[in-house]
Amino acid sequence: MSSGGAEDDIPQAERKTVTDFCYLLDKSKQLFNGLRDLPQYGQKQWQSYFGRTFDVYTKLWKFQQQHRQVLDNRYGLKRWQIGEIASKIGQLYYHYYLRTSETSYLNEAFSFYSAIRQRSYYSQVNKEDRPELVVKKLRYYARFIVVCLLLNKMDVVKDLVKELSDEIEDYTHRFNTEDQVEWNLVLQEVAAFIEADPVMVLNDDNTIVITSNRLSETGAPLLEQGMIVGQLALADALIIGNCNNQVKFSELTVDMFRMLQALEREPMNLASQMNKPGMQESTEKPARRENPHKYLLYKPTFSQLYTFLAASFKELPANSVLLIYLSATGVFPSGRSDSEGPYDFGGVLTNSNRDIINGDAIHKRNQSYKEMHCLHPGDLYPFTRKPLFIIVDSSNSVAYKNFTNLFGQPLVCLLSPTAYPKALQDQSQRGSLFTLFLNNPLMAFLFVSGLSSMRRGLWEKCQDYLRKINRDIAQLLTHSRSIDQSFLQFFGDEFLRLLLTRFIFCSATMRMHKIFRQETRNYPESYPQLPRDETVENPHLQKHILELASILDVRNVFLENTLDDY
Repeated sequence: MSSGGAEDDIPQAERKTVTDFCYLLDKSKQLFNGLRDLPQYGQKQWQSYFGRTFDVYTKLWKFQQQHRQVLDNRYGLKRWQIGEIASKIGQLYYHYYLRTSETSYLNEAFSFYSAIRQRSYYSQVNKEDRPELVVKKLRYYARFIVVCLLLNKMDVVKDLVKELSDEIEDYTHRFNTEDQVEWNLVLQEVAAFIEADPVMVLNDDNTIVITSNRLSETGAPLLEQGMIVGQLALADALIIGNCNNQVKFSELTVDMFRMLQALEREPMNLASQMNKPGMQESTEKPARRENPHKYLLYKPTFSQLYTFLAASFKELPANSVLLIYLSATGVFPSGRSDSEGPYDFGGVLTNSNRDIINGDAIHKRNQSYKEMHCLHPGDLYPFTRKPLFIIVDSSNSVAYKNFTNLFGQPLVCLLSPTAYPKALQDQSQRGSLFTLFLNNPLMAFLFVSGLSSMRRGLWEKCQDYLRKINRDIAQLLTHSRSIDQSFLQFFGDEFLRLLLTRFIFCSATMRMHKIFRQETRNYPESYPQLPRDETVENPHLQKHILELASILDVRNVFLENTLDDY
C-alpha cells in the first residue's frame, strides 16, 4: 500500500478490502504452520483443525478472485503470491489424503497444482533477485511430482521432471547456493523411481501404456455362493519401508509405493462423493470409508514404529483388521541361542539414527544381548489380541514363521523368499519381486519369464486369464478342508482376498520356475502354513500357470514334471 498523502486518497471500501485480505492471509499462514504441531497418529484430534484451515483458505482463495483488481492496485499482489495460496491448498488436500487414505483428495491436489502451472503463477519469480522465491517454485514442482506419481500420471511426471531440471539449472547458474547437490539428487531419485517397473506395456505406436494397480470393481475375485468366509474388514495399515539402497522419492520407497496402491481403490471425483474435508455435520453418519486408513513410515525408529502401531491398535474398530507391511533389511541373531523364543530369530531393521538408547555401545560388545534396533516377532505379540495380517518382505522374513497365536484371534503372516536367483538379484534396488507380485502379479510373472515389454492387446488378454486364475485360487482356498481358519476369516475383505490370491499365485509360480527350483529352492512361506497340495502345489493351478506361460510363449521357463497326470 502506498504511504503518505496518497493513502488518504484510497476509498474506504478498498482500504477495507486490503485489510481483510491481510487478515485472511495472516490467519491462513498461522493455521497452516500449526498443522505441523498436530500429532501424526490418531484419527480424531486433527479433523476439526484441518476443517478450520480449509475454511480460511477457501475464503482467502475466493476473496482474492473477487477483489483481484483492488489487490493488484492497492496491495501490489503478485502472481507468485496467488501461486503460493494455490500451492498451500494443494498441500492441504495432499495431507488430507495422507490422513484419510481417500484417493479422491489427490485429484483435488492435482487440480490446484495443475492450475498453478497452466496459469504460470510462478513465471515471474525468476526475474526477481530472491533465491528463496525460486526455492518455493522448486518445492512446488517436487510436491506436484509426488501427487502425479500417486495418480499414475506418468506423462505429466516426465514433463514436470524436464521443467524442474531446467529450473534447477537456472537456479544454480544464477545463485551460488549450497543446495545444488540436494536438488540434483531429487532429480536422480524421481528419474530412478519412474524407471522402477521392469516391464513396459506398449501401444501399437510404441507409446507406453500407464497401468493402474489400485483395486478396481473387477479386481478382487467375487465371493461365490457356498463360500463360507469371515466378515472382518481391513481398517488400518502400517506400511513400513527400511530397505538399504532401494529407490525412493519423497520418503516413499518403491515397495511402499506399490503396497499403498494395492490397498486403495481407484479414485473417484470428489465433488460427487463427499463434502468439504472436516465440514461434515456431526448429525450425519459418516460415509463408509472406501480405503483402509494407512500410515506410511519411512525408516522409522523402533520408538516411532511402536507408537504408530499402538495408536492403530487402540483405534481399530470392532470386527476390523490391522495390516502391518514390513519391507526392510533383515537382522539376524548375533550369537547362538539355546532357546527358540520370539526374540531368538532376529527380525527386520529399524532406524537407529534417531533413537538414542543408553548402553548401546555396551550392547554391541556383548553377543548375548538381542539386537535392539530390530522389530522382532515377539514385539508384535501384544497386538495379536486383535485380528492381525502381517506381510514381511525381507532377507530374514522367516523369523516371523515362528509366530505363536497366543490369543486365538485371526492371525496370518505372508513371508517373502529370503533369497532370489542371481539373475534376479540385480533388480532389488528397483523394488522387491515379492511385493511386485502382490501389487502387479502379471508384471512380476513377465519379469521372471525374461520379458521386458509387451503389446497392450496381449497384456489385456493375459490380465483376463489372470482374473480367471484368481477366481480358481479363491475356490481352492475356500473349499480346502485342511486350511487354517485364519485365512478364511480374512477372506471376506476385498483387499485381503486379493493379497491372499496373489500370494498363492506368486508362490506357485516360483515353485514351478526352473531357476528358482535349481538355484535357491527358496519360496514364499506363511504362518500358519498353507496346505500345499490344495493351494500352492495344486495340479489344477499349476496347469493354469503353464497355460499363461504358453500364451506368452515362455513355457520353457517352467517345469512341467511337477504336474500329475490328468
